[in-house]
Amino acid sequence: MGLALFDLDNTLIAGDSDHLWGDFLVNQGLVDPQTHKAQNELFYRQYQEGQLDIDEYLSFALGPMAGMTRESLSALHRIFVKDHIEPILLDRAFDLIQEHRIKGDTIVIITATNTLVTRPIADRLGVEHLIGCEAEIENGHFTGKASGIPSFAEGKVIRINSWCEAQGQSMEGAVFYSDSHNDLPLLQAVDKPVAVDPDERLEGEALRNGWDIISLRD
Repeated sequence: MGLALFDLDNTLIAGDSDHLWGDFLVNQGLVDPQTHKAQNELFYRQYQEGQLDIDEYLSFALGPMAGMTRESLSALHRIFVKDHIEPILLDRAFDLIQEHRIKGDTIVIITATNTLVTRPIADRLGVEHLIGCEAEIENGHFTGKASGIPSFAEGKVIRINSWCEAQGQSMEGAVFYSDSHNDLPLLQAVDKPVAVDPDERLEGEALRNGWDIISLRD
């Protein structure tokens, strides 16, 4: 028994939930369509290129939720998961999660996407433990700002170590599955890094280091 860590976007699902959420907000008429869509595309390119400023991005991503409550978001979540997440769920991802569950591993999704977006997706995947970027709340309402250390790049290492300390878990023997070169810090920190349908840079690193490379989409 050990830790089985999973990135979410383009790893357990065949798409990027953060990017899709941005488009969803446009389609729901909750943000300016031209400005928001253009910024959403720009930030996504920066992420793919390894140039993302996570603090700047979180201000953009969480800003539209300012003033909302968990209850007001829940109706949006139901529509979002049904229309945008269900079509990109992967049977092999469910199978892989189940393999680790049978082994008795503790399963954790650790993602740079905020938990307002990813908690319903983790629930749909049947995963209890979720580490993601957190949204600030005051008096029961989201402020549109981030809270704590973002679980992005080196931040994922910090967050999982803090989680392990709080949960009495150990990183010894941990496996981490990811598609992105942005996750190299955590991939390098675990005993069993696995590249899943990797981007070009991560594939190169995996080949050089002899890491396993798998696909959940074939």
